[in-house]
Amino acid sequence: GSVTAGTTKRAGSATGSAGDHIRIVGYVRVSTDIQANEGVSLEAQSEKLKAYCKLHDVELIGIYKDEGLSAKSLERPGLQSALKALERGKANTLLVVKLDRLTRSLLDLDALIRGYFSKEQYHLLSVSESLDTRTAMGRFVLYILGLIAQWEREAIGERTREAMAHLKRQGVPLGAAP
Repeated sequence: GSVTAGTTKRAGSATGSAGDHIRIVGYVRVSTDIQANEGVSLEAQSEKLKAYCKLHDVELIGIYKDEGLSAKSLERPGLQSALKALERGKANTLLVVKLDRLTRSLLDLDALIRGYFSKEQYHLLSVSESLDTRTAMGRFVLYILGLIAQWEREAIGERTREAMAHLKRQGVPLGAAP
C-alpha cells in the first residue's frame, strides 16, 4: 500500500463540532484493472476524498492505497497502514469513498467497528453513503450497509458458480487455456 501527502485544513463547520479537530486519513482500493477503467480508479477515489475534505474544511493527513487487492480480507498493506495511522494518533478518522472499498465482509466490518469505530477515539466516514460513526445512527447504518455488502459478495459468488455450472453442462471447456 502506498500513501500520498495530504492537505492541511482545520476542522470546523459541517463535519466537526466546535473544538473537535478532525484529522483524516483516507483509504482507497481497487481489486481489478476493470474497476480502474470504469471510473473507480485509485486516482478518482483519491480526488473524491480530497474534495470531501476541502468541502468540509477538515485536515487530510494522507491517503493510503491498495491496488489489485480484494476486500475479502483486512490483511491489505494500505489498509493496515491507515489503521496504524489512527493508532499512532496521526489521525482520528478514516475516510473512504464507499464502504465496499473498505470491506465486503460482515465479520471484518464487525472487527473494525469493535476494534476502532465503536469507541469515541476513532471515526469512520464514507463519502457516498454519507456515513458518520460519530453518532448512534451512523453506527446503525454502518451495520446495515455491511449486511448489504456481505449479501452482494455472496450473490456474486452464487451467480458465478451457477454460470460456470451451466457452461460445464453445455460442454464448454473450463479452466486455463491449453
